[in-house]
Amino acid sequence: MMIITIDGPAAAGKGTLAAALAKHYKLVYFDTGMLYRAVGLGMVLDGLDPENEVAAEQKAKELTFEKMMALSTHQDFRSDIGGRAASKVSALPKVRAALLKMQQDFSKNPVFPDGTPANGAVYDGRDTGTVVCPHADIKFFVTASAEVRAQRRYKEFLAKGIQTTYEKVLADMAERDKRDSERATAPLKPASDAIFLDTSEMDAEAEVFTAIKEIERRLAGI
Repeated sequence: MMIITIDGPAAAGKGTLAAALAKHYKLVYFDTGMLYRAVGLGMVLDGLDPENEVAAEQKAKELTFEKMMALSTHQDFRSDIGGRAASKVSALPKVRAALLKMQQDFSKNPVFPDGTPANGAVYDGRDTGTVVCPHADIKFFVTASAEVRAQRRYKEFLAKGIQTTYEKVLADMAERDKRDSERATAPLKPASDAIFLDTSEMDAEAEVFTAIKEIERRLAGI
């Protein structure tokens, strides 16, 4: 059993790396951000304030895998609207508590989407190495400059037909970074034993190559 955690801010390259490592080591990929996006978008679609902790906690408790997957097909699930809502609900202690057990239980008995048992998991999130799986075998903290991350996300939005501007994406990202790093519960920060990766000047291939090299060094005890 091997658990790998990958934390970091939005558009740093966490998802790309997590998916590649899961494929390389034949592990299941768990995008924890989908949980918070589902709760946040659910609040928005119901006309509720994502910062309403009582209502958000109830949404989190009612969340099922099926509901999460249904919401993931909504046009705003991966938009800046979904991102802002996810960041707001993720700052609420009661929401995090409601979703934490689900994430931790999965690390003990990881399974692929078809129900087949897995030999481990790759977690992609913001506190997976510090709170969700503090005893993970390998931990990464992936980051990049705000300008690079905003440009990446802006291009993603344009490719999906989402109308916005680079300036708006950059401003939203700065606001989200501040909120995530300053929240009282599980603030965004690297675990003390995390491997730090700055992808500002890396393409996806270089990022994955560097990560695998670091993992092999850790596994070899170097």
